[in-house]
Amino acid sequence: MSGQFAERGHSSDGTHRVNLCQASTAAFRYRQDVEDKKLSSHAITLADNSANLAFSLYHNMAKEKDSENILISPVVVASSLGMVALGGKSSTASQVKTVLSVDKLKDEHLHAGLSELLSEVSNAKTRNTTWKINNRLYGPSSVSFADDFVKSSKKHYNFDHSKINLRDKRSAVNSINDWAVKSTDGKLPEVTKDVQNPDGAMIVNAMFFKPHWDEKFHEKMVDTRGFLVTRSFTVGVPMMHRTGLYDFYEDTVNRIFVLNMPLGQKQASMILIMPYHLEPLERLEKLLTRNQVDIWLSKMENRAVAISLPKISMEVSHNLQKHLADLGLTEAVDKAKADFSNISGKKDLYLSNVYHASALELDIDGNPFDTSIFGSGKLRDPKLFYVDHPFIFLVKDSKTNSILYIGRVVRPNGEKMRDEL
Repeated sequence: MSGQFAERGHSSDGTHRVNLCQASTAAFRYRQDVEDKKLSSHAITLADNSANLAFSLYHNMAKEKDSENILISPVVVASSLGMVALGGKSSTASQVKTVLSVDKLKDEHLHAGLSELLSEVSNAKTRNTTWKINNRLYGPSSVSFADDFVKSSKKHYNFDHSKINLRDKRSAVNSINDWAVKSTDGKLPEVTKDVQNPDGAMIVNAMFFKPHWDEKFHEKMVDTRGFLVTRSFTVGVPMMHRTGLYDFYEDTVNRIFVLNMPLGQKQASMILIMPYHLEPLERLEKLLTRNQVDIWLSKMENRAVAISLPKISMEVSHNLQKHLADLGLTEAVDKAKADFSNISGKKDLYLSNVYHASALELDIDGNPFDTSIFGSGKLRDPKLFYVDHPFIFLVKDSKTNSILYIGRVVRPNGEKMRDEL
């Protein structure tokens, strides 16, 4: 067990604060108690359905030709949709249930289930990882937020609320970005450069996620290597190296490696899916379904793997408004049809932007590695997992089976390297 665990406190601005601190026997017992606590059937259904949402949303976003890196948290998207249902009436609200495939679920079970799911997966007392989740609903200066809505959206979804003069674009953009910087302790420098449709309501998710490995990388085993973005473009990135026992599968038919790296106290893991060699990710993305991922995971064997993984920070911001409309959320984003009278008491709002922004940091930090396997022969003949070209990843929760993140790394931050040839 690690010598650290994470603790969350709530700040007044709706931030889940995660601070690493020393573990204790009491904390361990608390963790056991929480782990033994069963999720409600509604939370289990919503965990399952949000995992399906992960793949449909990813595929919808991957179709955009100019997008490179993708980074989305399906459980946070689902909870933002819950907030939309809370503020909406009639079909503006019911379409949320359709997108989440829970048409028959009562409103109170939708909100209680999503709230329970988000609390479970971001409960840092039991999860040795850093995840800051900040949610804010911006409304135009003319809006008056109803008290009931403010209380309920804070209680269930940890949303806070702010009025903003979106017609003064520069000031509005600066205000949104400043809030994101502050609420992620400087990790997320920018949500947007511009604000479209200044007359609507706007959801902003600002997050910072840093996995804490079940077994850490050695600080001295880091050097600069080339990451091949394309055949003609390479960037230099710090690369972390370690050899250990991991669940691994080589799909020789599809020429793909799949690696499962446990996080924290093994309540979650990062699954890396990578073609053998540099190639556009379209071929892999055509294979990427929830069922296919489950098949890969079921075929894994625990064996020695020599991993080389980029030590990178990645900041990605997506406007999900159009993508959610493509998945069925058509009324909320339509100025003429939206009914958000639960938010303001009148039909004067629609959902003009849904900014979903995350900073992801892959670093060496983790629990002490198991030294007893050194010299035991278990690390002989390791498989090589050398991440020097674009890949897809998922962060999967073990208890709820929900997907905390799904994304792809196509172009990490780094200086262009000179051609060697």
